[in-house]
Amino acid sequence: MEVKAKKALGQHFLTDLPTARRIADTISESQLIGSCGEKNASEWGMLPVVEIGPGMGVLTDFLVAAGRDVTAIEIDHESVEYLGKYKKDIRVIEGDFLRLDLNEVVPGEIALIGNYPYNISSQIFFRALEYKEKIPVIAGMLQKEVAERICSAPGSKVYGILSVLLQAWYDCEYLFTVEPGVFSPPPKVRSGVLRLTRNSRKDLGVDEKKFKTVVKTAFGQRRKTLRNSLSGMIPPGSPLLEDPILKERPERLSVEQFIYITKALS
Repeated sequence: MEVKAKKALGQHFLTDLPTARRIADTISESQLIGSCGEKNASEWGMLPVVEIGPGMGVLTDFLVAAGRDVTAIEIDHESVEYLGKYKKDIRVIEGDFLRLDLNEVVPGEIALIGNYPYNISSQIFFRALEYKEKIPVIAGMLQKEVAERICSAPGSKVYGILSVLLQAWYDCEYLFTVEPGVFSPPPKVRSGVLRLTRNSRKDLGVDEKKFKTVVKTAFGQRRKTLRNSLSGMIPPGSPLLEDPILKERPERLSVEQFIYITKALS
């Protein structure tokens, strides 16, 4: 039995076993040490794993072989049937990750991984951000341009909303590139594998909703200076109007500078 890839779901099944092993290894204790220190690596390297969109379970097999407790979330009913028949060592939940309550799916902390569907990968990461206290490790594969955007630094042309909001809470690493030929069917774009590990930040020091609004408003007109893009949020007479930071464009600002602006607007 094989599962047919469905274009509407953005499915491209990974077929190359060495690549699947490399992706699974990104959340192993040995590879996490360099990213989050020995203590966290020891704890996070054995967390229960939630895998998004496992398809026919190529990545899943390596996670199970590494001794991980795997819960697979799959929206495609045909894939769910396949996994139920051939992958007895995992728990399979048929559903949409974007709509599920992760606290009901698996209690406690988890590691999140997947070969994320290209068409909703950004939405998946925004959703994961809502569970940042539950998910200290996020890894997996997505479209190369999106992976690069998430991990890009201030000043990069691709630095944007997703970069700032994720980097406020995670250390983001672009790990390696994957070519189209290892998928069935091959996608028209290259893929990138990344890893996000929770940083030490406990609180932004400002209202988180307002911070998100500032970031989204600024990048909503990314070619304009902050003085123009944020004009509707700055009250008349605010000391912020005299701050040189408003002469910058949003892609030049670090997370800390966006926090600074949010604090000034509060």
